[in-house]
Amino acid sequence: MLRRLGLFLICLTMFPAFGQSTSKYQVGTITEVKAHQPAGNSASDAASYDVSVRVGDTIYVVLYTATLGENTVKYVAGRDLLVLVGKNTITYNDILGRSSAVPIESHKPAATFKQSKSVSRAAE
Repeated sequence: MLRRLGLFLICLTMFPAFGQSTSKYQVGTITEVKAHQPAGNSASDAASYDVSVRVGDTIYVVLYTATLGENTVKYVAGRDLLVLVGKNTITYNDILGRSSAVPIESHKPAATFKQSKSVSRAAE
């Protein structure tokens, strides 16, 4: 009887794992960072940047607003990070593991380049 109760409790603790939807984080590469130009003449204390992130075959442009005068985002082009692409936002985790969501401003297909398979005469 005690054995059956233990087995039942183990199965009961595993049940919530099956009911949860899995989010699919993907590797994104930051390709470009530009200072954001606001539409109006509003002066804001926090600096904002348009950050281009390539995820799969799509390039997303997101609006990142720096916190506490932080401007290190200007130097992150080429960095890979795990992102979760939503309908209107991209979610990422910072170095401390805190999850943050940034709004997607636009997206477009990434240009794919095919390398030619020509063999040079020097290689022969």
